[in-house]
Amino acid sequence: MKKKDKKAALEYHQHPRPGKIATEITKPCNTQRDLSLAYTPGVAEPVKAIAKDREDAYLYTNKGNLIGVITDGSAVLGLGDVGALAGKPVMEGKAVLFKRFADIDVFDIEVNALTPREFIDTVVRIAPTFGGINLEDITAPRCFEIEKELDEILDIPVFHDDQHGTAIIIAAGLLNALEIQGKDIETASIICMGAGAAGIASMKLLVGLGAKKENLILLDRNGVIHTGRTELNEYKQHFAVETEKRTAMDAMQDADVFIGVSGPDLMTPDMLRVMAPNPIVFALSNPNPEIKPELAHETRQDVLMATGRSDYPNQVNNVLGFPYIFRGALDAGATRISQKMHIAAVNELRALTHEPVPQEVLDAYNLDHLEFGPDYIIPKPIDPRLIERIPPAVAQAALESGVAKHKHV
Repeated sequence: MKKKDKKAALEYHQHPRPGKIATEITKPCNTQRDLSLAYTPGVAEPVKAIAKDREDAYLYTNKGNLIGVITDGSAVLGLGDVGALAGKPVMEGKAVLFKRFADIDVFDIEVNALTPREFIDTVVRIAPTFGGINLEDITAPRCFEIEKELDEILDIPVFHDDQHGTAIIIAAGLLNALEIQGKDIETASIICMGAGAAGIASMKLLVGLGAKKENLILLDRNGVIHTGRTELNEYKQHFAVETEKRTAMDAMQDADVFIGVSGPDLMTPDMLRVMAPNPIVFALSNPNPEIKPELAHETRQDVLMATGRSDYPNQVNNVLGFPYIFRGALDAGATRISQKMHIAAVNELRALTHEPVPQEVLDAYNLDHLEFGPDYIIPKPIDPRLIERIPPAVAQAALESGVAKHKHV
């Protein structure tokens, strides 16, 4: 950021009061009777009801509309392991997005934990407060272990957005991109550079949508993840392929799709040149993509591009997913978030892009016209249809998955 923008960011977070979120009172507290109902003696009645039936917490407290956004600060944005407290501005920012886009309340929780076990134990102990847990900015591979164990222990949905939120938006955009470029997910050769949380989750979801594992190649900093490597963790091993390809350039030969969730400028023009006709490039490193769109279009006129940036077309932005996925999960009283719920979100995002764009979206982006095509494969974040369409689809998928407590969604 420019010096003036850095100063503006600090001033934004400091004034007129520090931070970005606060709590509010949702009941009248103006009279002596109001206070007697809000606290003693009236508060004893919901306490007794919940003691008899834990599910009554959803009737008498904010649990059913409250998400815990929880981090250990080990992988904050592109800044790395800055510690739990330094991650708090990001967690507060996530709270802002939950409230702005889906009217979901958030407590942000920053946990000093040296090991996954310490983190898991902490979250398990505080989980009764919440209707769901959004894990955030936790480094791989510990994030996989943490999410898996919490998902097994808790009876509320647990969702690591850096994994699944990113994967869902990638999948929705990619299905549309494949359609435009005349390709099919079942036969497409897909290369993913970056074998952390987002990369591995994206590959899992694409397989769930019909991609063939034998057509996927995952790259980490040591090159192709293949069966001959002995140092792979269990999550990378799942996507190890038997191949003679070793380098990124080897992998890119005749590839249909490149997904970058790695770092800036790691895709060269030569790598793009050897891809198949009508290639698809999702260069999602932020703020600097694996290859700049200008350079990509200069190299290949037939390329379809997406990035993580708002100043280019086709921004892969997690805010298209997590507020609405949790809204649907909370509305259904879901005990977990199933892959069927992920896929429901993917399908709604994909379908919305095929429909006429509301005028308010055009006005917000100062556009006269916008329609499904190479520069519009993913809805815009301020599209009002997102809250109307995604939560009901996710809630219905929760019901069909057998994870919904509420049978009327």
